[in-house]
Amino acid sequence: IYILDPQLNPVPIGVAGELHIGGVGVARGYLNRPELTAERFIADPFSDDGAARLYKTGDLARYLADGNVEFLGRYDRQVKIRGFRIEPGEIEAVFDENPAIRQAAVVARDDGSGEKRLVAYVVPTGSQVPNISELRSFLREKLPEYMVPAAFVVLQALPLTPSGKVDRNALPEPDQNRPALEKAFVEARSLAEKLLAGIWADVLKIDRVGIHDNFFDLGGHSLLAVRVASRARDAFQIDLPLRTLFENPTIEGLAVAIEDILTREIENLTEDEAQMLLQERVDSVEPR
Repeated sequence: IYILDPQLNPVPIGVAGELHIGGVGVARGYLNRPELTAERFIADPFSDDGAARLYKTGDLARYLADGNVEFLGRYDRQVKIRGFRIEPGEIEAVFDENPAIRQAAVVARDDGSGEKRLVAYVVPTGSQVPNISELRSFLREKLPEYMVPAAFVVLQALPLTPSGKVDRNALPEPDQNRPALEKAFVEARSLAEKLLAGIWADVLKIDRVGIHDNFFDLGGHSLLAVRVASRARDAFQIDLPLRTLFENPTIEGLAVAIEDILTREIENLTEDEAQMLLQERVDSVEPR
């Protein structure tokens, strides 16, 4: 058994790679399929026998510290998200470490704007719906940010094929309902909060956003943050640095930051005049 990277180098313990099988038990190839045989049965770089072959299984696996081999899924399920190549099986393996989750499947889906996003389908161990904020925090402790799914769908069971494997084609599209977060939903109050909540909901493809909701807990990432900042600049007609969103990732915090910028810009106006100017700017923005 060998676990190798794409250049056929052995991977370190804990790192995922493709499972290869060598030795006298390896078959000669696929019957009447010479092209597939050449693709899957490759020369064994670890053998002195020139005729020896390694079988590329197409399975994703990794060595554990105790010497065991952990199966992570199919290698050919690799997806590309925002320039990063991701193995969904690695994310599913982390879900398996969470006692609150009985089963999980991760797939890449179109987000409606031509971009791909990761969607996690989870089956809880008990009857209680898992808190999405807690799930994200759990994943962030073990995975880089780009591997944390943007959307979560809670199911009673994963759909299966007749052979008992997860039927990924039968997994439902995520709905646009706001996920169950740690903090309760609080509706926008001020004009600035209402405008920002509308922008966030449109960019994140969810039905509503509360003023205490964290942008990144709702599935936001750096690319979507750029879109939000651009929309906010248009809406309020101000110079809004992108870092402002990262420093103030809630509607309430971002609205305060924007109002501070506006205050510095219109400090010589009365409160009524400032509110009127803000209203004029909001009215000037075409809905998208």
